[in-house]
Amino acid sequence: MRDNKDKITNTNNQKKDGLKIGKAGAMMPGEKARDFKGTMKKLINHLSVYKFSIITVFIFAIASASFSIAGPKFLGNATTKIFEGVMAKIAGTGNVDFNYIGRIILILTGLYLLSACFGYIQGWIMSGVSMKVSYKFRKDISEKINRMPLTYFDKTNQGEVLSRVTNDVDTLSQTLNQSLGQIITSITTVIGVLVMMITISWQMTLVAFCIIPVSLVLIMSIVKRSQKYFKQQQDYLGNVNGHVEEMYGGHIVMKAFNGEKKSIDKFDVLNGRLYGAAWKSQFLTSIMMPLMNFVGNLGYVAITILGGFFAARRVIEVGDIQAFIQYVRQFTQPISQIANISNILQQTAASAERVFEFLAEKEEVSETAKPVKLNKVEGRVEFKNVQFGYNSDELVIKDFSTTIEPGQKVAIVGPTGAGKTTIVKLLMRFYDVNEGSIIIDGHDIRDFARKDLRKMFGMVLQDTWLYNASIVDNIRYGNLNASDEEVISAAKAAHVDSFVHNLPSGYDMVLNEEASNVSQGQKQLITIARAVLADPRILILDEATSSVDTRTEVQIQKAMNNLMKDRTSFIIAHRLSTIRDADTILVMNHGDIVEQGTHKQLLDKNGFYANLYYSQFDVAHVI
Repeated sequence: MRDNKDKITNTNNQKKDGLKIGKAGAMMPGEKARDFKGTMKKLINHLSVYKFSIITVFIFAIASASFSIAGPKFLGNATTKIFEGVMAKIAGTGNVDFNYIGRIILILTGLYLLSACFGYIQGWIMSGVSMKVSYKFRKDISEKINRMPLTYFDKTNQGEVLSRVTNDVDTLSQTLNQSLGQIITSITTVIGVLVMMITISWQMTLVAFCIIPVSLVLIMSIVKRSQKYFKQQQDYLGNVNGHVEEMYGGHIVMKAFNGEKKSIDKFDVLNGRLYGAAWKSQFLTSIMMPLMNFVGNLGYVAITILGGFFAARRVIEVGDIQAFIQYVRQFTQPISQIANISNILQQTAASAERVFEFLAEKEEVSETAKPVKLNKVEGRVEFKNVQFGYNSDELVIKDFSTTIEPGQKVAIVGPTGAGKTTIVKLLMRFYDVNEGSIIIDGHDIRDFARKDLRKMFGMVLQDTWLYNASIVDNIRYGNLNASDEEVISAAKAAHVDSFVHNLPSGYDMVLNEEASNVSQGQKQLITIARAVLADPRILILDEATSSVDTRTEVQIQKAMNNLMKDRTSFIIAHRLSTIRDADTILVMNHGDIVEQGTHKQLLDKNGFYANLYYSQFDVAHVI
């Protein structure tokens, strides 16, 4: 539940860091990159493989904007021709030249069709490029995750990593797919329209330019006030989502303790805060468009009056006024878009920087160039003076040495924090030892390829991991090439077959995301069946029965006994009664082996193990 909450919080943080878009299309500033120039240079280098496609997009975007810009000029000529024809007809000296008008209509149709075609083609090409870039980034991140050391994930929550794959890559994709072509089109439109406006009348162009500072002042004043409410809105939205997720995930406990009223009261408070911030932010952005229209209409009035004055004096034609007004309409929108280019690029750089930072993270120690290949794994394991600490200055395992013969059942016990689970992580080389060595069948584990090393092991953990698929698919995860008969055989050995036929659809029943449609004991038996199917030579059983009832524990114990036959087994258990028949018990405390022997031998010593055992027995007896 905590992980899910982290994901929601991080997702909302990403929204908060990104651009906030109001109803009027105004964008709030997003998170800024620490090294804008360096990140953009990396991104450009990353995109260089698509340079021909991007250059083509630029050319097509310019062509699309240019054809669109030419339209109002031709339409103005048609308006002038119609005006002259009507005036001539009134004077009785002529008529409207419909042949000329027809040619203008054909030209306009061709121009707008060409503009649409070029725009469609550049959009199609850019969509392909952006999807390829997104695919490549996600692929690189996914592969990077598998090469990362576990120390990275110890200090980074899942939501943070998830946001790199989803939000940051989506931001890059959206910028490439929509904003890049829009930036080129906007710049071309502004330059082209400005040239056309000046050719019609430089005086009217100056009047039109007076609209821009007034509009910008209005936009900036509204954005300045609304920005803090957008930030509050995203913060409060994260709080509401977090509360709902937390209450939904723990709704049974919440109901059991009659916490409904408290939960609803807290939700009302959070929802009220969200409502207050949301309506203020939405109201402020909603009034932007009416204000912009008001200022724009004042500008059109001024342009129309001045244009009418010039037309009366025959300085310009009537059609030029109509064309100029169209150009003014075309001019204001790309100005707003260009004003947002800085925000768009800052957000893109921030997302790209996070992706590149992740891809540049330190990876696992490289594997040996000539890995050892064993024809047959015996399962002899030796620890030689092993020292290890998650932090180099704080050792968890101080001086661990022992030898386990093939087929032995070894139990590792000790108080919390003694280093029991750490030994398992070192065995499978999730972490590398600081000093000393771990040897399997005479070879240092660092001499094996990681995949070959881990293929020797089978794991059954306290926290069962089952995914959203059928029971048979979850068991087959231990050996993806196994036949149905082999899967069922493993299920029988793990006592899964004894309950699976009572479930809807039997082996084909699909487990839900939380695997809550089977009991905890049934989950554990399914994971044991998975380990049986993998047929490893070395087994690791980490607190495999700590969260089930006594009757289920007996059933799981039988399944594990079947699994451990003729295999070297490491058993980590808090319930010391479950490891009485172990060949060797290693008693750990503060990272060292303080005692070693069989259950009987250790009890006879009446030392650390005996104290642990009897204290547990006394607690159980009292309960």
